[in-house]
Amino acid sequence: MELKLQSPKIFVAHAPVDFRKGIDGLGEYIQSSYNCIPTDGIYVFYNKGKDKIKMLFWHGNGFVLLQKRLEKNRFIMPALEDKAEIDNKQLSWLIAGLDWNKMSNWNELTYNDYY
Repeated sequence: MELKLQSPKIFVAHAPVDFRKGIDGLGEYIQSSYNCIPTDGIYVFYNKGKDKIKMLFWHGNGFVLLQKRLEKNRFIMPALEDKAEIDNKQLSWLIAGLDWNKMSNWNELTYNDYY
């Protein structure tokens, strides 16, 4: 079975969260900190050490909470004043441990004529 994380909105938290929080705690955090409804998108959180991320999203009839821990290095989380909305490519780069902000400036080259 393939799990595709597709959502009209994908948000990255602007500050680290307490990773003892589970589905209910993160859902409450989304409502109180961002004034959003937890079922409206994919929410990405990171811990203070930036070696773990959690993703909370609604899947049809319940919430899904995924966690990834990097064994080496840290997730690159740019300083944000508010939650950031990212796209599916940026989410893939973030999960891979890449700097999704810098990767966003990378443009794929296309050619019409070949020599």
